Amino acid sequence: MENGTKIIVTAVALSISVQAGVMAQEVDEATITVTATREADEVGKVAASVGRVGGEEIERIAPSHPSEIVNRIPGVHVNVTGGEGHMTAIRQPISTQPLYLYLEDGIPTRSTGFFNHNALYEINLPQAGAIEVLKGPGTALYGSDAIGGVINVVTRPAPLEPEADVAAEYGSYGWRRLLLSGGNGWESDGVRADLNMTHSDGWRDNTNYDRYSTSLRWDHDTRGGASLKTVASLSRIDQQTAGSSRLLEDDYLNNPELNYTPISYRKVDALRLSTAYETETADSLLSVIPYVRSNSMDMLPNWSLSYDPVVYETKNNSVGLLAKYRHNLADDVKMIIGVDVDYSPGSRYEQTIVPIKVGNIYTDYTIGSTIYDYDVIFTGISPYLHLDWQLTDALLLQTGVRSDQLGYDYDNHLTALDTGSHRRPADTSVSYQHLSPKLGLVYAINARHSTFISYRHAFRAPSESQLFRQGRAVSSVDLEPVKVDSYELGVRGNSPRQWNYSVSLYAMEKRDDILTYRYPDGSREVMNAGVTRHKGIELGYSRQLLDWMSMNLAWSVAEHVYDDWQPNATTDYSGNEMPSAPQTVASAALLFTPQALHGGSVELQWERLGSYWMDDENSYRYGGHDLYHLRTEFHVDDGIRISARVMNLADRRYATAAQYSAAAFGNPEKFEYAPGMPRSYYLGVSVGF
Repeated sequence: MENGTKIIVTAVALSISVQAGVMAQEVDEATITVTATREADEVGKVAASVGRVGGEEIERIAPSHPSEIVNRIPGVHVNVTGGEGHMTAIRQPISTQPLYLYLEDGIPTRSTGFFNHNALYEINLPQAGAIEVLKGPGTALYGSDAIGGVINVVTRPAPLEPEADVAAEYGSYGWRRLLLSGGNGWESDGVRADLNMTHSDGWRDNTNYDRYSTSLRWDHDTRGGASLKTVASLSRIDQQTAGSSRLLEDDYLNNPELNYTPISYRKVDALRLSTAYETETADSLLSVIPYVRSNSMDMLPNWSLSYDPVVYETKNNSVGLLAKYRHNLADDVKMIIGVDVDYSPGSRYEQTIVPIKVGNIYTDYTIGSTIYDYDVIFTGISPYLHLDWQLTDALLLQTGVRSDQLGYDYDNHLTALDTGSHRRPADTSVSYQHLSPKLGLVYAINARHSTFISYRHAFRAPSESQLFRQGRAVSSVDLEPVKVDSYELGVRGNSPRQWNYSVSLYAMEKRDDILTYRYPDGSREVMNAGVTRHKGIELGYSRQLLDWMSMNLAWSVAEHVYDDWQPNATTDYSGNEMPSAPQTVASAALLFTPQALHGGSVELQWERLGSYWMDDENSYRYGGHDLYHLRTEFHVDDGIRISARVMNLADRRYATAAQYSAAAFGNPEKFEYAPGMPRSYYLGVSVGF
């Protein structure tokens, strides 16, 4: 463990975090989750760790970035890379790796073949009905991607009667946001529409950000007793981004607003349309969800300007189907069978650029040659089986298995190339077949406390960019899928005195991890590693201290190690800790709801990110940081609410990413840091009708 862990644990114990009403941490035994088994079920009957943030909590927090909401869940850390961009760490190091599955109402927001680590900015989080996080592998039910965890954003249902809400917010660095929502319900129909318009000038040079998100949900009950839910979502993001663009140490400390890469940009369009049909009897349920998706991204990535400057555009469309049938075989046996189908054609067009650099700053560029131009079709057919068997009144067995049949058909529009740093494979097809089992036991200690133990296997097929954007690798189409075995033990419970807790211990072994080796000249190569190991403990606790005061705690300690990785004959990282893998992640919040605020509240939150290594060699560590945030809201009357928040209350200098590079090829050693936002202020007004 890192030095000072005992002090951190003591500090956490003394400032155990709090929130009244809906908990933003681990959920209590009776809370319903729709993510753990792909249908509504009590958390206390699930052999896995699930965190949930409800709609009222999302509205109160009014997150301007996904990290402000999901980081309240134990063992979950999302950092900021600019705008609403992010990298995620759930039982894994902080990275852009395709280790997580992002869902909207249970439907993957992107195809397996076209992963985007910024996927949460394609979803309208501030107007969501709930956010659920299933931690650890979810492959047996959800398939490839769900290694570190599954994040499911649930849309708000249509209201039962007419309602409308207008929320405007202004803040530091040109922040402006307008949230509009409204809907109505009738005898068998209901409609809700949401609109999110956000702008920020950005606190670093040339980092302005715009997003437009809208969603429409129609709920319909048929005369035969079935239900239909149709959801259409559209998001458009346009940003100049420093992202994870790091600064040299002196600029990080003295000129953090600098942006070395002002020419970088990112333009994203994401469209999703689905209709969920569901019909239920006393002992069965049938669900059929056809969907379509369209995603495109045009960008100049800032992180590769120093070693591989390019611009590119990726596109993919999807047609898919999620179908399942649940049948109660007996009073104590429930079976769920289903199949997921995904057909996703896409493309990549990529060109080199010749950047112009003045000092440390990239000021302009010219377009060079075309290095990648290909079409690729991803297909997936994945049947699965899940079984709940109540062995005794207190003991529940959960087991399941999924068979994934995945493949890519790749069509190269350029000539094949087997030399240089932008090699290209010839036309080819790649396929994967994988079986993912799971097994878990849940034991009800009594009506309020339970424990569980589970084994879950996971895998992740390589994405299209890992397979066909070959780079300097001798062969990329031979990449193996990542395989994971995960073991977990947990206990959770609640009290009529309004406290809830959960504790979980996990251990994961990951084989054939797809990692990037960085050569001394700065160039990089994606390859299968040997074995990495991940283990940790997560704690969630909440308590109603007084009628007007409550608290919540999210705390975790983890270790992530290269068990076996030798990227070449002269380099061996085996036994080293993985970089960007903080050992401690914690959040604590104290919420006050005195009568004087007329239904309002004041919250003080503490966030802790522990230290981590800045390089594979384990030469230098980033020391970690502590942040404090203050939020308040005041209800003028039943329809008007005024809110204010101060983020990074102590104006702490901290890094959202840190990296060390040893001296090589005549270049000096470098300590580089991506600075986090200084203290910022926000003021909002909400009017409901």
